[in-house]
Amino acid sequence: MQQNNGLDKNQLISFALFSMILIGAMFYFQNKQAKDQQLKDAQNKTAVTQKAPVNNAKPAIVTNLNDSVKTASIQQIELKNKELTLAISTLGGQISTVQLNEYKAYNKKTDVNDKPLLIFDKNNSSYGFQFKDKSGKFFNTKDLVFSPVQNGNSVTMQTTVNGATIQFIYTLLDKYIVDFNVKTQGLSQLVSDQKADFIWNYNVRGMEKGRSQEQTHTEFNYTFNDYKSFDYDGRTTMEEPKENLNWLAVKQQFFSAVIEPQKGFKNSKGSQEMIEEGEFLKKFNFNGQVDLANNELNEDFKWYFMPLDLPMLKSYDKNFDELLPLGWSFIGTLNRWFFIPMYNLITSWGLAAGWVIFLMTIIVKIILSPVMFKQHKLSAMMKVIRPEIDAVNEKNKGADAMKKQQETMAVYRKAGVNQMAGCLPGLIQVPIFYALFRFFPNMIDLRGKSFWFAKDLTAYDDVIKLPFHIPFLQDHLSIFAIACTVVILIYTIMTAGNMQQPTQEGMPNMKVLMYIFPVTFLFFLNTSASGLSWYYFVSNAINILIILVIKYWILDEKKIHAQIQQNKTKGPKPEGKFQKRMREMMEKAQEQQKVQNTGKKK
Repeated sequence: MQQNNGLDKNQLISFALFSMILIGAMFYFQNKQAKDQQLKDAQNKTAVTQKAPVNNAKPAIVTNLNDSVKTASIQQIELKNKELTLAISTLGGQISTVQLNEYKAYNKKTDVNDKPLLIFDKNNSSYGFQFKDKSGKFFNTKDLVFSPVQNGNSVTMQTTVNGATIQFIYTLLDKYIVDFNVKTQGLSQLVSDQKADFIWNYNVRGMEKGRSQEQTHTEFNYTFNDYKSFDYDGRTTMEEPKENLNWLAVKQQFFSAVIEPQKGFKNSKGSQEMIEEGEFLKKFNFNGQVDLANNELNEDFKWYFMPLDLPMLKSYDKNFDELLPLGWSFIGTLNRWFFIPMYNLITSWGLAAGWVIFLMTIIVKIILSPVMFKQHKLSAMMKVIRPEIDAVNEKNKGADAMKKQQETMAVYRKAGVNQMAGCLPGLIQVPIFYALFRFFPNMIDLRGKSFWFAKDLTAYDDVIKLPFHIPFLQDHLSIFAIACTVVILIYTIMTAGNMQQPTQEGMPNMKVLMYIFPVTFLFFLNTSASGLSWYYFVSNAINILIILVIKYWILDEKKIHAQIQQNKTKGPKPEGKFQKRMREMMEKAQEQQKVQNTGKKK
């Protein structure tokens, strides 16, 4: 399996190159101690440490890359506000540490979220601008050493390369924003291209309990067409050679790092690679081009290191709310305008998150109750006419399947039973299920919220730990998932009794398939959000109660039988469009079969 020690290949090369330059610098300065001491004195006056007071002195300007390396030691400059704590390294002039102060990361040892939540740290991120000089060689700012000047929550990083000055100006703002302004002077004398490549290598650190679930939600996200269009890629590569990207994000389950260039990234491409184990989930590489104006790079960028909180994302007005994967089209609309507002409303009552989900389930069931009643009434009607269906099957035992099906449909039609009406509740449940499948693992308000034995409703509960690993189930059993599977199985047993058995050889027994389904559902729920399992446990438990209430207090099978007999005296109801089309298709298929049989006899 692939190991990860927090350093990628490019960083190792950079480290080796930097070490070689330092060794060369030591020999170079052996005979120039006086000048060396002079330079050190100047540096001591201008160098700023993390706890140093504001220093308004101008940074020392060096004449080439070697001088830059020799005259500056690697420092970490701290910027901090209520939301973020940043460390900016003089090596590469890049953000080396990003901590979200108001959130915590999952700690496997304690099984709760109590670790500092670090998006960048331990060299897991490296970025810089790559230029091509007039000799055809490339150099990258991430390999240069910068001199810092700090002023409150702003720091200016400056270096020189063969007479060209490069400045990175970072300013920490509110709302998880970091202004990143890039300025160059004299670069036009050094480079030949009208473009620079922004290269970002990033190993994403795991923040949550469910590794596989978090990996699934970790991907490239980006927008283009003046922030109007959005796309994502969670597989291997992303390529946008024609679009101008307004921003590029590496999104995780609940947090995201976003880089926004003022003029956009062109000819963008990226790759991602899954990391099987360790503290990192995926390895990302991105390359996007930025244009130079008169061979100089003077452009404003912004970094965003933010939680995926829907109201906050919408407040930026930059299409950031698309980072929250609530589902496409109707699914996303259902989450945005129904489930999230309902959750927020019930939460405002001061209830625990688990009971909020409980009430959400009841509200959904009340809304769907008319449809559920029709479904169970249809089920009762089919149970009453079962003897007549069995008689038709026995009568046509030797006949072809098409004829048997036609006569069966005639019985249903005569009794006033519309089989297709039973499909409606199932079809309605599909978008609701998928919407909740997106809702529970991505709702940051549920993150870290415990309920009974589940310590986090956005992750699985693993009270039952296994001493071995089972494919798909992993090394635990979720109590919520088991409970949900049991009630689904009970519900299936209660509803499968009215299902018609196959009347033709080779046809699958749907009862057996329905009994297998709840068991396979366990494999899905065992590693999913426990909030989802809790919702479906409550939902199916309510379904069971509804069946019992309808069966013993609402529907009377004798009355239903009398109604069916009355329907028969009135004659069959007019066919609906779908029923008519089905009958015509079956009749046409039967005629074609007769023609084929006649041809075979000849």
